[in-house]
Amino acid sequence: MDAPKAGYAFEYLIETLNDSSHKKFFDVSKLGGTKYDVLPYSIRVLLEAAVRNCDGFLMKKEDVMNILDWKTKQSNVEVPFFPARVLLQDFTGIPAMVDFAAMREAVKTLGGDPKKVHPACPTDLTVDHSLQIDFSKCAIQNAPNPGGGDLQKAGKLSPLKVQPKKLPCRGQTTCRGSCDSGELGRNSGTFSSQIENTPILCPFHLQPVPEPETVLKNQEVEFGRNRERLQFFKWSSRVFKNVAVIPPGTGMAHQVNLEYLSRVVFEEKDLLFPDSVVGTDSHITMVNGLGILGWGVGGIETEAVMLGLPVSLTLPEVVGCELTGSSNPFVTSIDVVLGITKHLRQVGVAGKFVEFFGSGVSQLSIVDRTTIANMCPEYGAILSFFPVDNVTLKHLEHTGFSKAKLESMETYLKAVKLFRNDQNSSGEPEYSQVIQINLNSIVPSVSGPKRPQDRVAVTDMKSDFQACLNEKVGFKGFQIAAEKQKDIVSIHYEGSEYKLSHGSVVIAAVISCTNNCNPSVMLAAGLLAKKAVEAGLRVKPYIRTSLSPGSGMVTHYLSSSGVLPYLSKLGFEIVGYGCSTCVGNTAPLSDAVLNAVKQGDLVTCGILSGNKNFEGRLCDCVRANYLASPPLVVAYAIAGTVNIDFQTEPLGTDPTGKNIYLHDIWPSREEVHRVEEEHVILSMFKALKDKIEMGNKRWNSLEAPDSVLFPWDLKSTYIRCPSFFDKLTKEPVALQAIENAHVLLYLGDSVTTDHISPAGSIARNSAAAKYLTNRGLTPREFNSYGARRGNDAVMTRGTFANIKLFNKFIGKPAPKTIHFPSGQTLDVFEAAELYQKEGIPLIILAGKKYGSGNSRDWAAKGPYLLGVKAVLAESYEKIHKDHLIGIGIAPLQFLPGENADSLGLSGRETFSLTFPEELSPGITLNIQTSTGKVFSVIASFEDDVEITLYKHGGLLNFVARKFS
Repeated sequence: MDAPKAGYAFEYLIETLNDSSHKKFFDVSKLGGTKYDVLPYSIRVLLEAAVRNCDGFLMKKEDVMNILDWKTKQSNVEVPFFPARVLLQDFTGIPAMVDFAAMREAVKTLGGDPKKVHPACPTDLTVDHSLQIDFSKCAIQNAPNPGGGDLQKAGKLSPLKVQPKKLPCRGQTTCRGSCDSGELGRNSGTFSSQIENTPILCPFHLQPVPEPETVLKNQEVEFGRNRERLQFFKWSSRVFKNVAVIPPGTGMAHQVNLEYLSRVVFEEKDLLFPDSVVGTDSHITMVNGLGILGWGVGGIETEAVMLGLPVSLTLPEVVGCELTGSSNPFVTSIDVVLGITKHLRQVGVAGKFVEFFGSGVSQLSIVDRTTIANMCPEYGAILSFFPVDNVTLKHLEHTGFSKAKLESMETYLKAVKLFRNDQNSSGEPEYSQVIQINLNSIVPSVSGPKRPQDRVAVTDMKSDFQACLNEKVGFKGFQIAAEKQKDIVSIHYEGSEYKLSHGSVVIAAVISCTNNCNPSVMLAAGLLAKKAVEAGLRVKPYIRTSLSPGSGMVTHYLSSSGVLPYLSKLGFEIVGYGCSTCVGNTAPLSDAVLNAVKQGDLVTCGILSGNKNFEGRLCDCVRANYLASPPLVVAYAIAGTVNIDFQTEPLGTDPTGKNIYLHDIWPSREEVHRVEEEHVILSMFKALKDKIEMGNKRWNSLEAPDSVLFPWDLKSTYIRCPSFFDKLTKEPVALQAIENAHVLLYLGDSVTTDHISPAGSIARNSAAAKYLTNRGLTPREFNSYGARRGNDAVMTRGTFANIKLFNKFIGKPAPKTIHFPSGQTLDVFEAAELYQKEGIPLIILAGKKYGSGNSRDWAAKGPYLLGVKAVLAESYEKIHKDHLIGIGIAPLQFLPGENADSLGLSGRETFSLTFPEELSPGITLNIQTSTGKVFSVIASFEDDVEITLYKHGGLLNFVARKFS
């Protein structure tokens, strides 16, 4: 029997937008009277989706009423949510699409129709995490002068020889040909090396501008290295309905989402409704700055949405964050982000929505808002929402939305009371809690050296780093003996001698992260670089510098504003488009630097304008990593050390010997704003959209199959049919007891998904490396774990392969554990493999916040395939706990105030646990150990849906059975 039509229970709320329009919408503002008027804006979006999708089956009228009664029901009920669309990126998107392909095989095996398996909602997949920096600082000569200054003599600016003719565009000689429109298109052969799909256009004539050769080289290597994966993605876009793939070289998922994919208001068959999105990355939350409700969920939950099922969430508390005042000229949006991040983490907003209001909101641009929203996973919130207002509409107008679209959007949002005004006659919504942040109180800062929440004022940087050297090894400390803190190691590099010490910067990256979409901070970095070069300052050549923008739009305005060659002169040359340094894809440091670090046991530093700086993430030899705004990344690179007080110590000297301080070259807010207004213009957004829609030659010419079932290549080391469905039956079996389980790992607090399932390079001595070597691959061909997430054999071997993993059984950071039956110390995979051969189930012991960090479904899939049946922790990151349930691993939690130590557990015991026939949310279970100890734990299931999924052996099995 077909399910009832969605929205049937509330058809009486459907209205026409205006008398002359055929567009309709559900006027949810008429539901519940004054109850609706006091709802937070984000809850109103949940309510509209519930009303529109209410079918009495997946979405019940009771769910709608629970959302409407948010004030009394918050934190007490589970509600379903149907997002309008799904966004995937390739690292986490490929396992989702591989699971879809494997599910087609499973459905066919069980007698179902595999053609029924396809996404039920629009699904966009951006290939943006494959980029690795194979080339940087290429020798480039005979360049034009994009900045109007005489920089040709300095060399290394652009790979293309361009002869400017007649009148260049406002002094920008990078415009191909002359300003004479008749020259358009001539001598195109000169630009045969122009990079595909990178819309670097002169903003005045929309003619191509040359781009660094490194982009071309890195893109070529990227296509060659990832051909199998790209062919699979292309097959997916051909075979599965509603799937669109954004090819490599276009930009990062979050930025493309903002610039191209976001609708703000959907229009489907003449029905208007708010845009909303979930996806396989915790930083999906960035779109909330645009007034689009969205957050990151696991690959497994994302697949459920793609299959037409809702996301289930506890009706959240909503913390109202009132912004007042305005920031001082030296504070960038990144400073604002880090300031708000620290404040919200201290307040405690984990598992809650945050919604911004107050006079300070209108002073923030959309890119400021999206940068703030991007960081909400770092302070634990589900999302941080900025309702649509006049600032939003002005931004959308600049990005190419038509006048008619904007008018209907504004009319609709005001009709359903989703449009925010500073002068709100009905007052602000009622929130669970209200906190206030005065923007005037925020000072320039960085974050580190090991965690994004550890914020350090720039004025305190020198003293704080010194304190880190003194402190014991921990979240901040390095415990360097006092007599060794002044050690200096000399290195010889490119014919010159340099000195390294504790605090020396060896990696400086303005990377392809969400921060880069903010033109003000990127232009500030460029203007600072321009002033630095003009003052005679340089970056030491051994520092691994790179600039990897989120999209070609960034390159466009850096080029058209004339600052790109100055960044290049300092070594910040564009290496490509996509995530690179932030996910561990940094090119190797020079042997001279590596040897010096090892010789002096130096605490060297990486500094990047990203949002993740966990220890060992950038490079295993770089122990201190700081997050900073792009201009501060450039400043610290020039200084060559973080052990500096910018207020009293100079960055360097000019040719006359005069000291140059940071305040001498820091651009004013007015200067940045003027350049931003002139160069961040409509043409850039239009060019990006055109390029995305046209694709590029490499992608367009890529061959791929179009069969209903994917033709798996048994020799492939990238794409394998995973084993999740190997034992699938039409009906679920009864829950099995966990008997005499050994502990695979005994872990502490804040174990991240990076620790569990690393995304960076594959170490040569790892289990994954052995697997690939046995299949004829050389280390150069290993690629990264993130790129091989479509191969369960590699990912299982990569589980717990992070060199910084601290297993209490081993007593030091190493991807090792003890196989207790034999007493051997082995790689984690090898030990798990032995346990599986012996038929011994496994559990993991952990502390607080197990699974923190990025949403990563392989951090659950990997342990599952290692034979882990349960995790016993003090607390969990919610997304990761959902992943464990979604794959069939029981999330067990110590009783409040208890942990392994307090219970006297060594981890060397065996553990047994029996499940009752009828599980219930939060049920208490008893565990018995081989030593005779019995203690109680909580089965951390939040609702009946999670229990149902666990009984089915996970979400994949549950959905496959529905199709069979």
